[in-house]
Amino acid sequence: MNPPSFFRLTLPLAGLNFVNQASRTLIATIGPLLAVEFALSASELGLLAAMFFAAYAAAQLPVGLAIDVWGARRVQTVLALVAAAGFLLCAAATGPLTLAIGRVVTGFGISAGLIAMLKVNTQWYPKERVAGLTGLGVFVGAMGSVAATLPAALLVPLLGWRGVFLLLMAMAVAVSAWIFLSVPDRGPGPAAPRRSLAIETREFGRIFGHPAFLRLAPSIALLSAMNFTYQGLWAGPWLRDVAGLENQARATLLLVYALGLMAGSAGLGQAASALQRRGWSAMAVPFGAIGVMAVVQAALIATPSHHPAALGLLWFLFAFCGAGGPAGYAAVGQRFGPELAGRVATAINVTMLVLVFALQNATGWILDLWPRNASGGWAPQGYGWALALTLALQLASIAWMLRPERR
Repeated sequence: MNPPSFFRLTLPLAGLNFVNQASRTLIATIGPLLAVEFALSASELGLLAAMFFAAYAAAQLPVGLAIDVWGARRVQTVLALVAAAGFLLCAAATGPLTLAIGRVVTGFGISAGLIAMLKVNTQWYPKERVAGLTGLGVFVGAMGSVAATLPAALLVPLLGWRGVFLLLMAMAVAVSAWIFLSVPDRGPGPAAPRRSLAIETREFGRIFGHPAFLRLAPSIALLSAMNFTYQGLWAGPWLRDVAGLENQARATLLLVYALGLMAGSAGLGQAASALQRRGWSAMAVPFGAIGVMAVVQAALIATPSHHPAALGLLWFLFAFCGAGGPAGYAAVGQRFGPELAGRVATAINVTMLVLVFALQNATGWILDLWPRNASGGWAPQGYGWALALTLALQLASIAWMLRPERR
């Protein structure tokens, strides 16, 4: 049986990933506006962003199980409508509490974007094509990050930040209908035998205890978490407070960041598939991305005041390397059967999102150790210490990954 085309199978699911990426990047673009309107401190702004990822993380294991048991089509159709409800709450918020609740609901709604793509690609395509096709899907999703930078900044004066949330709500409803009408209910071949939900749930124990998962998942999770942490919140304030950029220039650099994520999603996924066909390890590309990202962080710490072109290059490389995460997800997933693809991906994702929650909050706490400046920003020294923390964690993850795997 020939697999459905990319446009029928992966692209509709990538559409919800587009909404996912736009939603989390939007806070980096409008975060300064929210901080002023609702009088938020750095730690409060960090907590607002982190609550989105906390909900995202809490949904991971149930969502992975649901996709493996009931299929990506049914689960994503419903979750897209949940995301739409979250956007509506954000648009109607009159205070930080309602805004936070809206972000939590949105986090639940977009929680399975990558997992659903990995699941259907694993079901329908040979293993050496999974990283490449998933990378193309993430590339489409990364366009949402692009849309939430300079284009969103240009829309805010016309629609207001509330209008931008309403636009995301309409997109989520449209994507829900697209998934329902296009994606097949299940993969090719006979249906898997029905097992009790308790037995299916216990498979998580085998995944979390697997030697390959224990050795590789921390570094892969941290690689993706770095993109979530900075693109989702702290890149925008860093460009304002450390680089001294105004709104338009900051939005332009965030656009460059999003373009780096797009290029890395397509390029690194294709590179991982091509190298695997030639006999290389499936982890070759993610390992290289981790190493380059560590070098970029060291450069940002050592010389934070760069020419805008140099800043653009550094943040482009940062995002490009962070896009190697999905190739790592696919590499770990190959150690398990297709029937566990959703749960393996969510097991990595929940680890990654716990890290995002911790890092976004930790960055806010570090920044609050210094007094705010006259314009309401935070001290450049705090950003340096926050980057030093994530660099140390990444070097530790490399050392852990290089340990011999226990059999």
